[in-house]
Amino acid sequence: MHKIFKNGAVKVSSEAEMVSLGRELARSLQGGEVLGLVGDLGAGKTHLVRGILEGLGAGDPAASPTFSLVHEHNDGRLPAAHFDFYRMKSVDEALGMGWDEYLAGGAVLLVEWADRFDGALMPEDTRWLVLQHVSATERSVELR
Repeated sequence: MHKIFKNGAVKVSSEAEMVSLGRELARSLQGGEVLGLVGDLGAGKTHLVRGILEGLGAGDPAASPTFSLVHEHNDGRLPAAHFDFYRMKSVDEALGMGWDEYLAGGAVLLVEWADRFDGALMPEDTRWLVLQHVSATERSVELR
C-alpha cells in the first residue's frame, strides 16, 4: 500500500514502487483514456508507464519511446500507445505522426511530457499525473 501525502498525492520510495503504482492504475482503465505524465527528468514517468503497461498485460513494456516518439502495445487487455513528446519540436510534428488518429482509436494513450506544448494536444478529459521529486529517493504522484 502506498502512503498518501496531505494533498492526496501518493508517496513512492523506489522504482519498484513506481512500477507497482502503475500496475494499480492499470486496473481502472477501460480503454480510450489519455494519461498525461508531467515531471522533471528522473521523476519516474517511464517507470510509471512501465507499470501501467505491465498491468494491461503488454508484452514488452520496458522501452521508452524517446527516440521513436511512440510505441504501440496491442497484445494486452487493452491496446495502448506510449508517447514521449520530449524531443518533438512542434504541435505540427505530433499531428503529422497521426496524433488525431490515435485519439480517435480507443487505445489507452500514455503521454510523457504531455505539457510540452502547454497541453495544446491533450483532450479536455485528460487524466494528468504529476510526478515530483520529494527527495533523492522519494517521489510524489498526484492525479489531477
